[in-house]
Parts: sequence; C-alpha cells; structure tokens
Amino acid sequence: MADYDQRKRRSLAGNLGILFFVIAFILVTVAFSTPSWLVSDYRITGAKLDRFGLWMHCFRSLPDPYDHNQNRFFSGCRWLYDPFTTGYDRIRGFLIPPFMVATQFFFTLCFISVLICAILTLLYFLCCGPDQKQFITLIRMNALILLAGGVCGCIAVIVFACTANTQGWMPGHDNNFFGWSFVLGCVGSIACLVAAALFLTDLYVQRRKREQLMESQTRFELQRETKA
Repeated sequence: MADYDQRKRRSLAGNLGILFFVIAFILVTVAFSTPSWLVSDYRITGAKLDRFGLWMHCFRSLPDPYDHNQNRFFSGCRWLYDPFTTGYDRIRGFLIPPFMVATQFFFTLCFISVLICAILTLLYFLCCGPDQKQFITLIRMNALILLAGGVCGCIAVIVFACTANTQGWMPGHDNNFFGWSFVLGCVGSIACLVAAALFLTDLYVQRRKREQLMESQTRFELQRETKA
C-alpha cells in the first residue's frame, strides 16, 4: 500500500516545474504588456525617447521622420495602433520595422503558449493525478508547448537585443538602454525552458512509475498462478 501511495504522488520535478511555470507566466505576461523594453537615460533632458515597448511607446518629443519641415512632434504614451492622434498612423512603419515585427510575433507566440499552459498546469495541479490515464499525455503537452514558447521567447529577445539599439532607428541610441521589461522577457523565456525541462523529467519519472507498477502487477499475477 505504501508503494502504491508513493506512485500516486507527483514527483519533485513536477512540483518544481509548477514553480518555474508560475515564475515564467508572471514574467512573460508583465514583459508582454509593459512599455519598457527600450528606455532612454532619464538624466538626459533633451532625449526624444522615453520608453518603448511591444505595443505602447512613450516619447518626450519625437519628430515625425517623414515631416521634413519638422512641424509635427509626438509626446506622451500611445498605443501602437492609436487611431486618434493625427499623423501617428503615418509613422507606424518607422516605429515597427521588420525586426520589431519579428520580436512581436515570436514573443506573442511565447505569451500564447504560457496562457495555454496555465490551463494545462491547473489541470495538472488540481484535477489530474499520476493514477489517471491521461496524466502522461497532459504532462507531455504541457512540456512541449512550454518548450516551444520558451524557444519563441528566446528568439524574440535575441532579435530585439541585436537590433533595437542600433544606429538609424530610435534617436539618441547612445543614451538608450534595455529596460526592465526586456530583462523580464529574457528571464521569463528562460524560465519557460527550465519549466519545460522539469516537466519532461516528470514525464520520464511517471513513465517509469507506471512501468514498475505494471511489472509488479505482472509478478503478482504469476506468483498467484504458481501458487494455484
């Protein structure tokens, strides 16, 4: 009975996987929704950029790059698809060059993956146990989706790190640096990979437990038949 109860328990890897997933979920969600991926040094009084995120940008006084007379400037925080500010739609191509589209695309995939895995992890933690048939399938799905999300998140932050603060895009690039949202995105992506690795370890452990249970049941049947 004690051996059977031991097999019904979740492994240490599974419990640690839940912990790292919670960390990954919080960090990826915050990074996805906050506008501090690229920030300007607050000590520079004449900086045109304030903060720059995936979906919201804050400027102190950004000139319209397509207005050669420099009659239009943008200041304050705006959603990327703001329909109310005159001329903001014209500079959207400048604000979102191809590398930013790639960053948004891959980090959105990462965010979607942690949302899906939030449901799967709740099922894993609250509803399913090692003694249920679909437990192995649940762990495998959770691990693979988290792995894919972590890879996408890493691609997004690598692309952003290599291209976002280069000359020719945001003004004052010498005084710009990567903000805390970007750091959270990096850590959250790595946490996704760690959680995926832990769930894959748990998958191996649960498979071994089932194999051992089947072997013990087979031995018990053979011993009973021999005695009969």
